[in-house]
Amino acid sequence: MIPGIGALTQDTLWCFSQVKGTIEIGATEADIISTVEFNHTGELLATGDKGGRVVIFQREQESKNQVHRRGEYNVYSTFQSHEPEFDYLKSLEIEEKINKIRWLPQQNAAYFLLSTNDKTVKLWKVSERDKRPEGYNLKDEEGRLRDPATITTLRVPVLRPMDLMVEATPRRVFANAHTYHINSISVNSDYETYMSADDLRINLWNFEITNQSFNIVDIKPANMEELTEVITAAEFHPHHCNSFVYSSSKGTIRLCDMRASALCDRHSKFFEEPEDPSNRSFFSEIISSISDVKFSHSGRYIMTRDYLTVKVWDLNMENRPIETYQVHDYLRSKLCSLYENDCIFDKFECVWNGSDSVIMTGSYNNFFRMFDRNTKRDVTLEASRENSKPRAILKPRKVCVGGKRRKDEISVDSLDFSKKILHTAWHPSENIIAVAATNNLYIFQDKVN
Repeated sequence: MIPGIGALTQDTLWCFSQVKGTIEIGATEADIISTVEFNHTGELLATGDKGGRVVIFQREQESKNQVHRRGEYNVYSTFQSHEPEFDYLKSLEIEEKINKIRWLPQQNAAYFLLSTNDKTVKLWKVSERDKRPEGYNLKDEEGRLRDPATITTLRVPVLRPMDLMVEATPRRVFANAHTYHINSISVNSDYETYMSADDLRINLWNFEITNQSFNIVDIKPANMEELTEVITAAEFHPHHCNSFVYSSSKGTIRLCDMRASALCDRHSKFFEEPEDPSNRSFFSEIISSISDVKFSHSGRYIMTRDYLTVKVWDLNMENRPIETYQVHDYLRSKLCSLYENDCIFDKFECVWNGSDSVIMTGSYNNFFRMFDRNTKRDVTLEASRENSKPRAILKPRKVCVGGKRRKDEISVDSLDFSKKILHTAWHPSENIIAVAATNNLYIFQDKVN
């Protein structure tokens, strides 16, 4: 277990740390956060939004005089990653919305991250400049060329300190490889390659080569009318550079090994839970679609999220998950209205904590859920501005289904389905979580006694 990450027992109290973003009333569609990701050390936190912007927050150094106050995250860099485009051949608008961000491990003073919209992946370099050269021979201080006749002496340019500037520059643009919308990108553990997945294909890229990729999965049928499933998410194994998993809209997970064949159209493991006939309904197929798949840090387990549950699978057992957690089972009776308002197609993500002992995922009404794998306890918390006083402890929330409602419970019928927590992130080594609620980013941490 990583020091600083305990189990989610009754003793773990989560408290409010920060909220970033404007109050919902003034928010535009472009401000809605579409992805959240900590880097490998947890010092940086990146968000992408529907307007194609990436905002990077950096953790401040902890102050010596306030021991209990751990470093806050403040804006480090903001840049426009993607612009809206138009595909004239297909008469198709390509949104600028950032679908995913993935950090590369830091190798030098600069940071690198991948960001993608529906069609194009970009590799960004984020670097700092705090010195500037002065004393050019051929240019004056304004940068204008000097008259050679006036240059009588040679000067040695010198570096002078300047205000810190953080620059984001696109180093690579990986385009034109996807016919369908990209839903996942994942950096391989060799740090030389990464993959991008859309509805029907997964491509493998080398970071140095932008004009060609290698197609490693293709599930497109010869006749599109025979299409029965699509790829919903894909991720590389954290330690074995030859293995990856991808999930499908049919609720299945395939583990592939690139050593077996160049085109991984035959999987090496197939994970599927047989359906309980007593639970079968008109909505069964829709709610069994997997919206997110994540390897545990150890690489031994896979976690998947479908509409109502989170499941943990052991790589050595394919026929059923070893753990199933009900996220919001009280919505089973509401599936009809959730279908009518399209909420049933929402794609919730799920994350592990640093020691793989607790998992977190989102729900409606700005609720998010945590499940402790050891104690089997779970808790529902809420991201809201009402209890956003510094160090305010989050009170567990309860949803009541029918019958008498207690004072501290909220009825299923009064849940707000327009407020949904789809994207969350957990600090790699501490109990700090980032939760995206519409256009706001909430940061919570455990209470330090």
